[in-house]
Amino acid sequence: MSSASRSPARFAHLKLLLISLAVFIADRLSKLWIIAHIPSGQDITVIPRFFRLTHVYNNGAAFSLFADTSSPDKVRLMLITFTVITIAIVLGVFWKAGRVINTTSIALAMILGGAVGNLYDRLAYRYVIDFLAFNIFGYHYPDFNIADSCIVIGACLLLLEVFRSPKALLAE
Repeated sequence: MSSASRSPARFAHLKLLLISLAVFIADRLSKLWIIAHIPSGQDITVIPRFFRLTHVYNNGAAFSLFADTSSPDKVRLMLITFTVITIAIVLGVFWKAGRVINTTSIALAMILGGAVGNLYDRLAYRYVIDFLAFNIFGYHYPDFNIADSCIVIGACLLLLEVFRSPKALLAE
């Protein structure tokens, strides 16, 4: 394969890595803003009874799973290990699927950026900083952050790709 035929794939990979980097930077900057402006455990009401900015620490996984465990260091190590393995798998799939920019490769780039963002928190702080708090129809949705949002959006995009009609897949 000539270098000319490989350069579009490299260019696509670069664009997709820039998406991952943008997710990571947005996540870091938002968390740094929260640390600087909202004391831990406090909140700012943005839309009464609907949306608040908070400053909470999540020692567990998504939706604070495992947060109340009797061995938080084991959970932290398990979550770090799981995240590193996930990042390696996503990078592998990303490298193969990322030769073109499409829904799948963008989804993988978002998941990668979000996973790295939350991994950074676990390594730097021993917990993940969450700050987006929603109440929907009286239900308080667990607090989350930009990294979590991008992981969920990426996963939803992948699910949409799985459920797309076979005709749409053949058209690509």
